[in-house]
Amino acid sequence: MRTRDVLALGAAGVTAAAAWAAWSNGAIQTTSYELVVDRLPRALDGLRIAHISDLHNAELGRGNGRLIKRICRARPDLIVVTGDLIDSRRTRIDAGVHLAARAAREAPTYYVPGNHEARLQEYPQIASSLERAGVVVLENGAVPFERDGGQLILLGLMDPAFQRPYPRGATPRIIDEQLARVLATAGIDCRDATAPCTVLLTHRPELLDVYAAHGVDVAFAGHAHGGQVRLPGVGALFAPSQGFFPAITAGVHTSGRTQLVVSRGLGPSVVPLRVNNRPELVVATLRCRPAAV
Repeated sequence: MRTRDVLALGAAGVTAAAAWAAWSNGAIQTTSYELVVDRLPRALDGLRIAHISDLHNAELGRGNGRLIKRICRARPDLIVVTGDLIDSRRTRIDAGVHLAARAAREAPTYYVPGNHEARLQEYPQIASSLERAGVVVLENGAVPFERDGGQLILLGLMDPAFQRPYPRGATPRIIDEQLARVLATAGIDCRDATAPCTVLLTHRPELLDVYAAHGVDVAFAGHAHGGQVRLPGVGALFAPSQGFFPAITAGVHTSGRTQLVVSRGLGPSVVPLRVNNRPELVVATLRCRPAAV
């Protein structure tokens, strides 16, 4: 093969790889799930929840226009944001705040901060900006959500990295204590069959067993970035707080009565490249269990 032909093939290969990388990191994937929830009130059957996580300052279209169009197309009844709107290594507050503010114009929007927000001195400014835009900021709190006479309780946990000092290895204990306080303050014991339906917003997916021990019905989390790199036949390569070949990076996971919905996230983390792992918008539809015949 002539040198000119080799160079042409090489250039074509580089162009194809660049196009594939751009597609992998910019082409939003909407993933839909249906969850049957035993305690969901009949009036809330079919409730659509759009789940945003781990934007990390990314802009998917100018001003995140393509992402906003996807959210609008999903016609959500409410929108949940599970942390890391901002990247602490490349701090840009405007992209994340603008996206959340725009989302709040489409449906009631609820936000919990992640570990990247915990690193930022600007977090109080971020939280205030979100609240002014109509976003409900849940900092270890609980609020009711009502529609057509049906009600569920939204619970929100701050990332354990907000605790100072933040002892390594103490994350499960911190989250367990925070969730116990939130439920106690709200007067809810999820292990009681008569308790209201609860939806938990948290950044950390690896703590499913902690959420299940408290008996919450549905939880939404991010943080794992889908493993950042996903290998065919193997799956996720590495996730924060889980290490190599992590178990909980995407999809729906169940423990006891608790169903955990994990977003692969929208932006990159430490490595500025997602591989076989397109930015993901999750849309979860909650369903009542069909009545016994």
